[in-house]
Amino acid sequence: MASLARTVPRRALISLQSLRTSSTRPVRQSLQSLQPLQSRTQPHHLHLQPQIRPYHSTLHPRLPDHEYNNSQIAILSAALPHIPEHGFSAEALALGARDAGFLDVSVQLFPRAEFDLVLFWLASRRGLLRAKVEEGALFRRVADKSGRDASSFSTEEKCRILVMERLKMNSDVKGQWQGALAQMSLLSNIPVSLTELHALSNDILSLSDDSAVDASWYSRRLALSAIYASAEVVMTRDPTPDLSETEAFVNRRFEDKEALKQKIEGVSQCVSFVGNTAVGVGRSWGLKI
Repeated sequence: MASLARTVPRRALISLQSLRTSSTRPVRQSLQSLQPLQSRTQPHHLHLQPQIRPYHSTLHPRLPDHEYNNSQIAILSAALPHIPEHGFSAEALALGARDAGFLDVSVQLFPRAEFDLVLFWLASRRGLLRAKVEEGALFRRVADKSGRDASSFSTEEKCRILVMERLKMNSDVKGQWQGALAQMSLLSNIPVSLTELHALSNDILSLSDDSAVDASWYSRRLALSAIYASAEVVMTRDPTPDLSETEAFVNRRFEDKEALKQKIEGVSQCVSFVGNTAVGVGRSWGLKI
């Protein structure tokens, strides 16, 4: 419960790419009112517009954003500490409204009800993950534990670290996560849930310095999304306090992914070799190919 006292740090809220409001000035006033959930000691800049990746065309449609006004952000932020006990529920929302100085009836501000609390949790944890990497603390901490230099981590190693760090952010709500997964699996909620999952995998690869722009751009994100989604299910049944079983599962999945990638590359190289050989033989026979 101690970690949830700082559940929405200022830099995490600032770096949320999925939360937008109509103006920046009221947001500053709202953020100032969220003590003690946020620290006042860190510098901040508001970046409310989602970033556009260099790989995306300007003609490519943007992913839909989760739009919340100032009152909704205040209620959702105050509701997060109640999730471990009350889950992603209307009761947690009502308690958050009271803590933020609103009436219980204010939960009607959320058309998607409890699912908005799930989305806000996902977006805020994603923002917190980005803030940790931008501050340089995450990779440095892991490097110090392993006796390595943080600059020596490969892209895949960074992906594994970020996946596990994101999963560990769910530790305090692990007992309630099956309820969140159930809400995300509802037919009407699946598109937005998949959008958030894609945003997470895209962020993880971006933070891992994966700058490759090729035909596998989408397949890498799909593979990482599949690994993370399956690891979340394993996490809900992991009895270990440090999620060691989940970490072992994640490591196996990454190894399987690399093995599958090598097999696919091997098959493609074989097909290419056979094709080039056939073309060479045909030309030696006088065929115009």
